Amino acid sequence: NSVKYVYDFAEGSRDMADLLGGKGAGLAEMSRLGLPVPPGFTITTEACRYFLHSRKEPADLHDEIDVHLKTLERRAGRRLGQADDPLLVSVRSGARYSMPGMMETVLDIGITDLTVQGLAAQVGDEEFAFDSYRRLLQMFGRTVLGINEHLFSDVLVAAHARSGDHLHGAELRDVVAAFKQIVLDETGHEFPQDPRVQLDLAIRAVFDSWHTERASLYRRREHIADD
Repeated sequence: NSVKYVYDFAEGSRDMADLLGGKGAGLAEMSRLGLPVPPGFTITTEACRYFLHSRKEPADLHDEIDVHLKTLERRAGRRLGQADDPLLVSVRSGARYSMPGMMETVLDIGITDLTVQGLAAQVGDEEFAFDSYRRLLQMFGRTVLGINEHLFSDVLVAAHARSGDHLHGAELRDVVAAFKQIVLDETGHEFPQDPRVQLDLAIRAVFDSWHTERASLYRRREHIADD
């Protein structure tokens, strides 16, 4: 199979928006011009089109992502899931045209019960690490797993009512535990402790978000083709 589904940010140009989406083509162009773009890669619209057509991902996609992830890890000098100094990645959706209803960005994929400790040690700030984990659980729960946002915000409101404006280490740990329980209760599964599973689920959620009601409605109104 000669179809290429993943492009490094340094590959391509702004003329490739059909394939890389608006954001991806912009990143490629900035990389081409030598601007300081953090390393990363773009999964093409072809991969999404394949998924929407056959309801499964292209057979080669997982391996292609592996190759690009290893390059990313080499450049960053840290690995996804590395206990003492984890690589964290964000997953952003994009399309040929920017449209509402597409999946919101998920930041800090790669935080787990194990890596949150390494992150805290690296930045010398436990509160920052656990607040980042809390955010990941909330974003991932809402956008990737489709959990009602109110379940998370109710926990936060209650925590702030008990502790005031600023949540400290122990309180943030409690919020993280509560958020993980929400994920388990609502989905029947633990929050994934394998960062690669987090990544794959987020990628799948971007593909799925193409057919959300808001995105479909917007395309109809703006006469943008469904493919």
